[in-house]
Amino acid sequence: MKTLFASALALSLAFAAPGHAQQAIEPRASVGQLADAIAARYFDEAKGAKIAAELRAEAKKGTYDKLTDPRDFSAALTERLQPQDGHFAVNWSPPAPAPAAAAPVRRGPPSFLSRRGGYGFVAVKVLPGNIGYIDTRGFADFQPDGDPSAREAADAALAFVADTDAVIFDMRDNAGGSPAMVGYLIGHFVPADAKIYNTFKLRGEPDEVEAPTVPIKGERRLDAPLYVLTSARSASAAESFAYTLQAAKRATIVGETTAGGANPGGGVPLAGGLSVFISDGTPINPITGKNWEGVGVTPDVAVPVAEALTRAQQLAFTKLASAPLGEPALTENRWTLEALSSAPAIGAQALARYEGGYGPYQVKVVDGRLQLTIGRRLPSVLSPLDDKGLFFVEGAPARRVRFDDGALVLLTADGSETRQARHGAATGAS
Repeated sequence: MKTLFASALALSLAFAAPGHAQQAIEPRASVGQLADAIAARYFDEAKGAKIAAELRAEAKKGTYDKLTDPRDFSAALTERLQPQDGHFAVNWSPPAPAPAAAAPVRRGPPSFLSRRGGYGFVAVKVLPGNIGYIDTRGFADFQPDGDPSAREAADAALAFVADTDAVIFDMRDNAGGSPAMVGYLIGHFVPADAKIYNTFKLRGEPDEVEAPTVPIKGERRLDAPLYVLTSARSASAAESFAYTLQAAKRATIVGETTAGGANPGGGVPLAGGLSVFISDGTPINPITGKNWEGVGVTPDVAVPVAEALTRAQQLAFTKLASAPLGEPALTENRWTLEALSSAPAIGAQALARYEGGYGPYQVKVVDGRLQLTIGRRLPSVLSPLDDKGLFFVEGAPARRVRFDDGALVLLTADGSETRQARHGAATGAS
């Protein structure tokens, strides 16, 4: 199956290593080869022919004659072509030195899509309130009868959040990758017979569907609230993931409009170390009848990219408020939602009134923030919930602290309280 990668990523992977001298190129000949490749490979045959004819005419007029340095040529032609299709990228790579006899030749995906990069899964955790969080930076490829490592990494990530009450996929720094992984991940959250997957219309080849190519491992989570975080850096396969789930009304997209690169393809070598990434296919969604090329995926909830995770958590807790979770889960969720909301600003002078010893605990103001310590343990930062003495432990919003009549009261979501008088021992518990 074709790979969907942002052209910016393709460029970053092809930057010349320092210290290599480059040979001058003949711009008109290089443009001719580029035009021939586009005419022969671009998925839209008529549009490809038009682009090629325009390039040849421009070259004939001398538009590119000064671009004898292949690096300048690559940058200029990429800029020229990308308005036509966001995946176009002209690259140049220096000749590789001959490897030593015993040195292995490196092949395979970029490091962040290999074992060393967790196959694109850079963070998987359970956020406060039992919200699953999966941060992906790319979609590693796998084949039904090939190396299962990438699929097993996906299985491990999904298994880790299998018992959470909602799941957030973070695609804000995901530049694309394999449709096989896109379909496999989506398949865990929709019915087996869901007719939601994109079909790739490929020039000169049979159509390909993004549906899972291997059986889904584990139980499908058909009812778990699902959120996808996006930014202008989210591109290609990351956009496919968000677009498919949004069209199926299976996930809420939170963040910013994505890059707008839909069309898959691959690199075509040219002379002189040059190559060009050409889209030789285009996806069609069965629900919308179109794709996101040039326009991107518009979020359901638009917020600045830095606020997307917090907003998704808020949406999840609001939705889960009516879920049959029981106590203390509902209180924990409510407390976490309150902690995610805007907190009052309390100055250091006002915070100083809480300083002192409370049994084994010490409270003091450090850099304008209230800190709680016990023994040699790392301090906990207390963030205010109101201006009347109620705080939560930063990073653990289901733990609260209330300063009450000269005492420190430790609160937990299960209703238990422990009271420590200032400069005294515990006076009671319930």
